[in-house]
Amino acid sequence: MSPPRVSVAVPLYNEEHGLPELLRRLRAVLDGLPGGPHEMVFANDGSADRTLELLEEAAREDERVVVVSLSRNFGHQAALTAALDHVSGDVAVLMDGDLQDPPEAIPAFLERYREGYDVVYAVRAKRTEPWWLRFCYFLFYRALARMAQVRLPLDAGDFGLMSRRVVAELRRSPERHRYLRGLRAWAGFRQIGIPVARSERYQGSSKYGFTKLVGLALDGLFAFSTVPLRAAALVGGLAILASAAFAAYALYAKLVLHRSPQGFTALILVITFLSGVNLFFLGVIGEYLGRVYEQVKARPLYVVGRVIRRRPPPPQTPPPSAVA
Repeated sequence: MSPPRVSVAVPLYNEEHGLPELLRRLRAVLDGLPGGPHEMVFANDGSADRTLELLEEAAREDERVVVVSLSRNFGHQAALTAALDHVSGDVAVLMDGDLQDPPEAIPAFLERYREGYDVVYAVRAKRTEPWWLRFCYFLFYRALARMAQVRLPLDAGDFGLMSRRVVAELRRSPERHRYLRGLRAWAGFRQIGIPVARSERYQGSSKYGFTKLVGLALDGLFAFSTVPLRAAALVGGLAILASAAFAAYALYAKLVLHRSPQGFTALILVITFLSGVNLFFLGVIGEYLGRVYEQVKARPLYVVGRVIRRRPPPPQTPPPSAVA
């Protein structure tokens, strides 16, 4: 197998302080790879600092740098999709721009790619987040893996390598609420994970707060599982069985024991509980319905303000799976 051309796709949002170090380390890794020409595709997700200015300078100095500047902030997964839509290499490496994903792991990904794997993803062997957040990650990945309709790897984020034919399948996926690590698993082909220690953030604070993490988790859950909908039917069935059992007991108490069951407090608690359950599952149905509504509007996932590159993109050839 000839050395593949590598495209590194990186979303950026207000990363002016860490961007020079990111560029330095990425260049050092790509300089050591055979083949080429390699490229670095940065999606500027509406940054309000000097991120775009620094990217423009890098693009003038290095023809391997491609800048996809979005018209506003569209979110992490949309920016990552924008970068992925503009790669032209034989393989694409997805990574975050805060250097928690070490670029030095790229050669290890390529070794597995040369062994015939289309997807090589990083399994987070070590994390630097607070213990309670690590515990939440641990529970979420395992709960989602049990509920998902496709096999999702445990403790794996977006950091990883994909072959050109996997990238082509992701580009064909029109989902608006994207969970790229799930779409990557859904695409199939040969996949393998390798342990990679997750580093601390190089500079600044994370732009992915708790609310956004919960939103990403919900995107993964609702995109790859219908268990929440089935849970409504299960709870409803249990409620029917419980009410039937209580009705049988009330009838027995009246006809045999000659007394009526008492319990005004218990009645209020049951009514309140079932009302809460109804409202909760109405919210679950609303989540699915809202996502269908967003999807059918068919708005683009992102809007590109401009693309900055010194070198014209190489001609695209069909991925191996599309060759007759």
